Amino acid sequence: MIKTPLYDRHLALGAKIIDFGGWAMPIQYTSVIEEHHAARKRAALFDICHMGELELRGSQAFELLQRVMSRNLQGQGIGQVKLSVMTNPKGGIIDDLTIYKMAGDHYMVVTNAATKDKDLHWIRKQKEAFGFGDVQISDITEKTGKLDLQGPLAGAILQPVTSADLKSLRFYHAVSTLILGIPVILSRTGYTGEDGFEIYVDSQKVPDIWDNLLEAGAELGLKPAGLGARDTLRLEAGMLLYGHDMCEAVTPYEVIYGWLVDPEKEFIGSDALKMIKEKGSDKKLVGFEMVDRGIAREGYAVYEGLKEIGKVTSGTYSPSLDKGIGFAFIDSSRIAPGTEIEIQIRQNRVKAQVVKLPFYKKPASS
Repeated sequence: MIKTPLYDRHLALGAKIIDFGGWAMPIQYTSVIEEHHAARKRAALFDICHMGELELRGSQAFELLQRVMSRNLQGQGIGQVKLSVMTNPKGGIIDDLTIYKMAGDHYMVVTNAATKDKDLHWIRKQKEAFGFGDVQISDITEKTGKLDLQGPLAGAILQPVTSADLKSLRFYHAVSTLILGIPVILSRTGYTGEDGFEIYVDSQKVPDIWDNLLEAGAELGLKPAGLGARDTLRLEAGMLLYGHDMCEAVTPYEVIYGWLVDPEKEFIGSDALKMIKEKGSDKKLVGFEMVDRGIAREGYAVYEGLKEIGKVTSGTYSPSLDKGIGFAFIDSSRIAPGTEIEIQIRQNRVKAQVVKLPFYKKPASS
């Protein structure tokens, strides 16, 4: 397994380590529920060094990204971050990514951990296919460390140790700044549904920031959190996980990513997606809440009466809602909120219902 620069810190904090896509990652330090509540009520710090970072530079970087991304990047300002999907010629999702515009001809693309090599190969292949000679594509994952500081008190913890004015840093925007005198890229983004920040820093410096943030935030209740809490938080926030809720056999219109597709732009997969949108899909991803007690897990069958109508893609216990929640692909005729369904959990059929996403929204005052 590949170890992040914080591996020894995780062991010292008593973390339970698992193999996550070939990386040795902390699943929890104390308990998933405790770490989840820390992120919802105070703040939590996550090691996300396993994520992929690609750098594109050159006068044709924008043209290449326009060709491979579903979202129209025209008008993206320097410092602005945009979520997009990258699709194959059939409209299937290769990955969902965030695109940082660092300068006029300089972009950083952040990929999922397990898809980084595939994404890099795909983008390089399209560069050659379309003749975009003036683009330099670099894999900067190994030299880039990444931390996520998430929660309602994240700003209060971070502001005393950064040069950035966090009040002026808008959602889905980034700035090059200093934390504890160390150069970083800081963005107001996250994967939890809370206010928070993602910190990109030289991998050799990431332990310094980790240690100092935990120390600086201790009085405000900052806790280290593992991938277990990251999963429950993202599910409550209605956020998808690649390889579970979507893959190359799934199109943006079958999940919650239709809004990321610009129907007026030509990109790889655009023709197929136009046809899919006109025709409609037989299945759609929905959120569901358990009515009866039980936790649905990936792969469990979904029923309406005697008919199997779908499969669970993600499921967990929601600490914020105190009930089971999840995502499932089901028949498109059964996706209306309030629709009653049953999920096969071991030997029992357990009642659930389709609900509107997200499951949880942070209080307006936080």
